[in-house]
Amino acid sequence: MHFVDLWLTRSLSMCLLLQSFVLMILCFHSASMCPKGCLCSHSGGLNVSCSNANLKEIPRDLPPETVLLYLDSNQITSIPNEIFKDLHQLRVLNLSKNGIEFIDEHAFKGVAETLQTLDLSDNRIKSVHKNAFNNLKARARIANNPWHCDCTLQQVLRSMASNHETANNVICKTSVLDEHAGRPFLNAANDADLCNLPKRTTDYAMLVTMFGWFTMVISYVVYYVRQNQEDARRHLEYLKSLPSRQKKPDEADDISTVV
Repeated sequence: MHFVDLWLTRSLSMCLLLQSFVLMILCFHSASMCPKGCLCSHSGGLNVSCSNANLKEIPRDLPPETVLLYLDSNQITSIPNEIFKDLHQLRVLNLSKNGIEFIDEHAFKGVAETLQTLDLSDNRIKSVHKNAFNNLKARARIANNPWHCDCTLQQVLRSMASNHETANNVICKTSVLDEHAGRPFLNAANDADLCNLPKRTTDYAMLVTMFGWFTMVISYVVYYVRQNQEDARRHLEYLKSLPSRQKKPDEADDISTVV
């Protein structure tokens, strides 16, 4: 009996030691995969926090099992194509308070359908490609950016499903229509369909061009008629200024004789 107890005690100690060893390996593996300057932790999935890490670009060695990714308060200026394509479990992406100016067309390829929250607020984004947010299901925050309100932005916001509050918070820093600058995007879009402005501008240009040509033709016709009238008047005055021809006496006698 003593032998059995001793064996069980040693077995339990070995199991605990083995379990600790496995946990240590897992923790070391997670730590080794964590990008430089970031902190990784497990809480309902892998959380990667790279806030205030003085990053100038998005790390390319992000763990594929990342669920929450915080890249806020850095110096990131762009989001390249397919930078998140391997993060198939990503649900939260925070890129706020950076210097982001450019978002490539396929920046969110691979995560557009899994993301639940996307924060791009407090950046320097003026415009994006019309397909940049295609298939994006996340609730997006894009306020506090110097947006240029035009047809492209109108198409972008329409493509973002269930993001009415997103459009509400977009303020036009500049706009294709000067009177919309400084106003919420929704007000500008309600006042005028920004995607129809180029067509209207073209129509107006055609009308102005046609009116210009018509005016030129009418002016030429009027000038031509007046010029002819002036020439005819001068010619008539010239004829009137000629001395009238008088009959000679011998011509009159000849006529009488013939009669």
